Amino acid sequence: MDTSFREAAAQRRTQDVSYSHLSIELDHLYMDDFKLGLDHLRKRIRQIAPWYRTAITAFTERHPTPRPRISTCFLVDDYFSDLVPPGKLIPELLEAARDEDLPIDYLARESGCDIADGVELAALVAGRLVSVPVQGTNGSRPPTAESGWLSNGQRTPSTPAAALHPRPWLPPVEAEARNHSIFLDVELWDEWDGQRRWSCPMLAAVWQLLRLGLLRDHGRTVIQPRPLPLDLPDEWIAMPPVVQLNPRATSFHGYRTLSLLDDRFLSIEHAVRVILNQVGQDSEVMERVARRAGDEGVPVPADVTGRIAYVFMTDF
Repeated sequence: MDTSFREAAAQRRTQDVSYSHLSIELDHLYMDDFKLGLDHLRKRIRQIAPWYRTAITAFTERHPTPRPRISTCFLVDDYFSDLVPPGKLIPELLEAARDEDLPIDYLARESGCDIADGVELAALVAGRLVSVPVQGTNGSRPPTAESGWLSNGQRTPSTPAAALHPRPWLPPVEAEARNHSIFLDVELWDEWDGQRRWSCPMLAAVWQLLRLGLLRDHGRTVIQPRPLPLDLPDEWIAMPPVVQLNPRATSFHGYRTLSLLDDRFLSIEHAVRVILNQVGQDSEVMERVARRAGDEGVPVPADVTGRIAYVFMTDF
């Protein structure tokens, strides 16, 4: 089934963006992590640094381009909490990174994956969801657009059987399962104070699409990094969605992405892949990016999740 997304306006003009060969996410820390102090932050950076260097070596050996363009980014959770102001957090983060010779090119705030420069990014992605087709769906459960839940297969039937004709329990089934099912049901949003509140996996799915440079709003790119303000504001909402910390950095967008994450994010990223596998992509953008990447000697898979890699770290 063709799940590619096509705009209603056939004559729209698609805006191009520049790309690095690889975008490396160095970490994703909650505000509670920063509340633990600078020593905790330094420990996290020390844990990340060797994996970053290994990733650089592995990528350049696999893609021996003359001058590989690799950018780094850091995601700060200001969506579910806003506890440490930018004026305190950013200098501490940069200090800890300098001590470990770990370059941070870009800093993004997670609330920018909801709304950035007036564009409702999470809603934009949610509107492009094309649910996995499964056999036996009986309509007893509302669609994703109403329920806010998305699965990677067929849920256990919820309609009760008649008393005189008991029906055996049926397990959920993963679509395209390999030998055995790994079924996942992902909550995309809930309601908080009468407003839709997006889940971590949904915002992280938007984050991956942003880094891959695949999101467009009526053909226009939805986000471009801006310089770090000279006077850091007291609130994160006053910061640009993505800040460029290193003026010499290569592009924020990458043909491929690599995320270096604590293992607490493993289940979230599983959910991210379920979401991305059901987002209808802009076929023109996908084809353009694949063509450009191939021309530069860093070919990418046709599917979005094939362009995403992870390292999940634990303290050992």
